[in-house]
Amino acid sequence: MLKEFSIQTPSEGFVTITKQVAQIVEQCHGEKSLCHVFVPHTTAGVTINENADPDVVKDMLLALNHMVPDLAYQHGEGNSPAHVKASLIGSSVSIPIMNGTLYLGTWQGIYFCEFDGPRQRKFCVNIL
Repeated sequence: MLKEFSIQTPSEGFVTITKQVAQIVEQCHGEKSLCHVFVPHTTAGVTINENADPDVVKDMLLALNHMVPDLAYQHGEGNSPAHVKASLIGSSVSIPIMNGTLYLGTWQGIYFCEFDGPRQRKFCVNIL
């Protein structure tokens, strides 16, 4: 099963997509064994991290902004920091499916990571 989602993103930040992904897994009735989430954008990504304390994603964005300073980049669009952050985060994650549900840790959630918004974005979920 392959499903594409649209998402409206903020100018920069992390948007939880755990529920949308979990709904697709439930529709498969536990028949498959792996969930793959992919973001087809060069200035956005996807990650898994803590979903209990909203300060964690704020801290992640703070750290990324510190690691990727505003330099004299060559890319003409002016969004080179977004490209670098997206490459650091990555464009996909894979989550095992166990007993018909995502096998995430107690505090884990799946996040769409926006670095060049606000935009209308896409991500896809593939159940293998």
